[in-house]
Amino acid sequence: MPDSVYKIIEIVGSSPESWEKAAQNAITRVSETLRDLRIAEVTQMDMHLHEGKIQYYRVKLKVSFKYQGHE
Repeated sequence: MPDSVYKIIEIVGSSPESWEKAAQNAITRVSETLRDLRIAEVTQMDMHLHEGKIQYYRVKLKVSFKYQGHE
């Protein structure tokens, strides 16, 4: 990993099924536009409620990816 540079961004995913599915949705979507994803860290989990029932699960993630350079 010498001379490597990484960028960290924060993303939020959601799902009506589970926190795991919310995280997968976020990673699947961000991987459509970013390459070389390295690490995803869950920083927060919450739920959207309506009339006392869970509407959807939300997960906030920090995701790192490697900067691409000219080699």
